[in-house]
Amino acid sequence: MPTYVYQEILPDGSDGEAFEYIQRMADKPLETHPKTGNKVRKVFHAPNVTSNYTEGATKSKLTDENVEKNGFTRYEKDKLTGRYHKTAGKDKRAPDVVDANKLKDMQKNGLI
Repeated sequence: MPTYVYQEILPDGSDGEAFEYIQRMADKPLETHPKTGNKVRKVFHAPNVTSNYTEGATKSKLTDENVEKNGFTRYEKDKLTGRYHKTAGKDKRAPDVVDANKLKDMQKNGLI
């Protein structure tokens, strides 16, 4: 459910406490403060949208240097041969080329 921000209006007309209130989108806006009973007004502000998982942020985290630094290996599929070629990673145990059919067999046998 969304969290809304309300501003309390004190009896003298000045602004009181600003507070957050969780309610359904279908609910009517509050008219009075739930504790004090004073009038309130809804405060509109920009939504808090995280940018941690944007396309650009993901792309920058998946650079070849970052993949290798964190101990991972990246393979990209060759559309013509169906083989996977290593494009990043320094692990000597990881083969440079993996055949797609061989990869399926390895997965079935629980080797990877």
